[in-house]
Amino acid sequence: MIAALDLTTGKLHYRIRDRKRWRELLSFLKTLRARWPGEHLYLICDNFSPHKHPEVQAWCATNQVDLVFLPTYASWLNRIEAEFAAVRYFALNGTDHRSHAEQDSAIGSYIRWRNQRARPKTEFAIGSKIRHPDYPFKAA
Repeated sequence: MIAALDLTTGKLHYRIRDRKRWRELLSFLKTLRARWPGEHLYLICDNFSPHKHPEVQAWCATNQVDLVFLPTYASWLNRIEAEFAAVRYFALNGTDHRSHAEQDSAIGSYIRWRNQRARPKTEFAIGSKIRHPDYPFKAA
C-alpha cells in the first residue's frame, strides 16, 4: 500500500499494488498531482529507497512537489504512521484473509469508512510547552 494523508481534510488517499517500487510511487504521485492541480505539494516521506529514485526526484522537481524526508529511524514523526497502525488494527489484526484481493477489500472498506468520518488534522502537540512563544530555545 502506498498512501498519503491530507492534513486539511484528514482523508487518506491510497493505492494497493503488488509491488512498491519507484514506478508505483511515481504513478501515485501523479494521481496526487492531478487531485490538487496548481498547488505546491509537500509530502513527508521516510527514507524508503523509491522516494529517492532519480526519476521520482526529477518528476517532483518539475511538478511542484517537494518530498520532505524525515531523519532515519524517525518515522514516528510522520502523522500517517498512526493511520497505518489503525489500518493494521481495524482491517488486518485477527483476520485470516484467503487471498490478497480479500485483504485489499478489507483495507479499502476500512479506509472508506474512516474517510467518511475524517476531520482536518490541526491540533499538533496541543499541550506541548514548545508551542508557547516564551519557550526557551537552547542550541545544542
